[in-house]
Amino acid sequence: MSPAPPPHTLRVLIVDDEPLARQLVRERLLPHTDVEVVGECANGFEAVEAALRLDPDLLFLDIQMPKMSGFEVLELIGPRVAVIFVTAYDSYAVRAFEVHAVDYLLKPFSSDRFEAALDRARKRVGRGRAVSPFRLGSDARPEGSPAERIVIREGGRVVFIPVEKLDWAKAEDDYVSLHTGGREILKQQTLVELESSLDAARFVRIHRSYVIRVAALDRLENNAAGGWVAVMRDGSRLSVSRAGGVRLRKVLGMS
Repeated sequence: MSPAPPPHTLRVLIVDDEPLARQLVRERLLPHTDVEVVGECANGFEAVEAALRLDPDLLFLDIQMPKMSGFEVLELIGPRVAVIFVTAYDSYAVRAFEVHAVDYLLKPFSSDRFEAALDRARKRVGRGRAVSPFRLGSDARPEGSPAERIVIREGGRVVFIPVEKLDWAKAEDDYVSLHTGGREILKQQTLVELESSLDAARFVRIHRSYVIRVAALDRLENNAAGGWVAVMRDGSRLSVSRAGGVRLRKVLGMS
């Protein structure tokens, strides 16, 4: 009879802006010989870089951190990593489980509660999370609030675009092409998802392929077919559909 295969080593990344909180998680993991702590991170920027480089199985992840929330970290690293949220706030619990978190540890937590979460993680690793990156990004905001910034991963770095700097966006299959200050940045997200995250009083879907920030519109011109062209302040000329024209005139207060 062949011996049983050795247990899978669980590769863990600990992310929390509080050093004592990271230390506590590490100490709780020490007795577990099937767990390897591959790194610690003090903020979301470090976490994104480390997750892409170290390829952990499991994150112990704080939610409220300076500069980038735990939900935004997950939006950028994708659904392949299991996550246990560790936080001092219970207000995120429902949203955490809606994005298929393994567990939600509320500080201060007991040893038994930690062990139960770790056991759940062992059973979950490798299954992934059935949730879109867009859903993770929307959960980073208070419920019902429009986005204040767009978070994008460019290679190994993180880029933030404040929504007031987004001039317009174009659909590119499963991506959106974001235009800001003469620069173009691609993000893996649909235009429908982007539109739904933005303030409808400031952004308008003028065409099935375009969403514009109203304040970045320079003027409207007639085209040869009798329709409209939106001329943006960066010089771009964007087609306006009939339905998009109705929406735009409504926001502009035109009859």
